Amino acid sequence: MRFLPIVALLLIASPASAQETRSAPDDHVPPAASLDGMDWLVGQWAGPGIMGHPSMESWLPPSGDVMVGTFVQEDGEGSVMFTEHLYLLETEGSVELRLKHFNADLTGWEEKDGFLTFRLVAMENCAAYFSGLTLRCDGEDGLLAAVRMRAADGETSELVFRFTRL
Repeated sequence: MRFLPIVALLLIASPASAQETRSAPDDHVPPAASLDGMDWLVGQWAGPGIMGHPSMESWLPPSGDVMVGTFVQEDGEGSVMFTEHLYLLETEGSVELRLKHFNADLTGWEEKDGFLTFRLVAMENCAAYFSGLTLRCDGEDGLLAAVRMRAADGETSELVFRFTRL
């Protein structure tokens, strides 16, 4: 598992912030939602990421019932540390976020057909709250992305990114 050192780095790289993420129980039924109104997310965003190194996130306009996004985390020396391929998609009358991680050499973290799924908890004006992940406006031209991480010992922390629109 080549990505374990990166996961460990993610868990210690950013101090916990004031609870930006929300949780939902396993039996949670996501609220009715669609990609309508998610246009605030479209575009390119950049800001400090893990250990203050540059990171970028980009979102395309919806194609049917899917919005495609990418995330790039640099290593501080101008090289890619890892990337994420993201899908915001309409499913079963709601919206969920799916993502896959890739090392700099394009080898995946998750199994070939696997991905992480974040189920919608709430959608508000300029914000989408998923169980364990938040995307929301942050001021005039900012995007806050926060993800809850769980360490091997069970302890959780939040990794918070504050991006500016490019």
